[in-house]
Amino acid sequence: MASLANFGNDLYTGKRSFELVGRRRLWFAIGAVLIVASFVVLFVKGINPGIDFRGGSQFTVSGAQTLEQSLADDAVVDAGGEPPRVAVVGADSLRVQTSELSNDQTAQVRDSLAEAYGVSVEDVTSTFVGPTWGADVTNQAIVSLVIFLVLVSVVMILYFRAWTFAAGAIIALLHDLILTVGVYAAIGFEVTPSTVIGFLTILGYSLYDTVVVFDMVRENTTHVLEQGRYTYAERSNLAVNQTLVRSINTSVTGLLPVASILGIGVFLLGAGTLRDIALALFVGMLLSTVSSVFIAAPAEVSLRLLTTDYRLHTKDVLDERAGRIGSGASSSDVAEDEDVDDEDSPEEDEPVGPVGSETSDDESEPAATPARPGSRQGAGRKSTSRKKRKR
Repeated sequence: MASLANFGNDLYTGKRSFELVGRRRLWFAIGAVLIVASFVVLFVKGINPGIDFRGGSQFTVSGAQTLEQSLADDAVVDAGGEPPRVAVVGADSLRVQTSELSNDQTAQVRDSLAEAYGVSVEDVTSTFVGPTWGADVTNQAIVSLVIFLVLVSVVMILYFRAWTFAAGAIIALLHDLILTVGVYAAIGFEVTPSTVIGFLTILGYSLYDTVVVFDMVRENTTHVLEQGRYTYAERSNLAVNQTLVRSINTSVTGLLPVASILGIGVFLLGAGTLRDIALALFVGMLLSTVSSVFIAAPAEVSLRLLTTDYRLHTKDVLDERAGRIGSGASSSDVAEDEDVDDEDSPEEDEPVGPVGSETSDDESEPAATPARPGSRQGAGRKSTSRKKRKR
């Protein structure tokens, strides 16, 4: 624990630093590759929509004597339906989803499922879900997403007084959302209304981590144009390092309970609402921590450097630094001269004149003529000085 605290202190003071903003082109390239891969998975494999989005009939068998899924396949196919999607729910229940069936087909499937799994007909429930409800949920989610992004942009522009912060946050949000959808498509989990709720929830987590980092960036770069020691990118990199340990701690404490819920939903309760929303939260919270460090802040710096003032300031600082190194000073000397965070300024009460000299607000003593070695002049002045100090 002590070593972690020291590590965090070193990052905060700048004694230890990771070059995160300076390598932003690498992070952008990695993020672009992952986004392209997500789109490829979406177009090739596609998402697995739940029954709420595609519509159809659903049967739930409770207290089944066996969990053999092929029995459900035979029961639905024999009734004239398409091969169903069968999932185990809990310890002794199954969920069977099929395409839309007629009333006679529904009754036949219920009887066949009850006979196949050794339960009564009352233990087999059937429901029909129309696709229009899922379409309404999708439309409302898209509208909510657009409104959310607009409000976030306005609030961040007003709070940070710079459009670059809002743009960086939106880029990080879209990065997290696209990659989360890509993970769902790659794994093959069903996308249900609970999943959509999880998608919208992770936007809040992503924005929270990003605002924390941006707040430190603003604090470190308020008067950056008024000095010539550091560039805007270097001060932003310090801010990201200062919040790095906090971002990791927040992510870990948030992911542990979500991971527990995900494990319970997958291994104990089977397919269901817990698993659908927990996977979206787990992936989204993990990506939000990564994007706030590797995407949001570097993107804001790149957008900021598009403006003339910050681009010219960066050029001037780098040119002056290169000139100082070329004039004979080594790079280590320049770094030590610029490392103002680890140096203490001299105190005002510390004497700045020769050792032993004294000054007073009421009177000033004329400078003494240097005495020859062994003369009485020096001794006399020393005794006079002692008498003055006694008084």
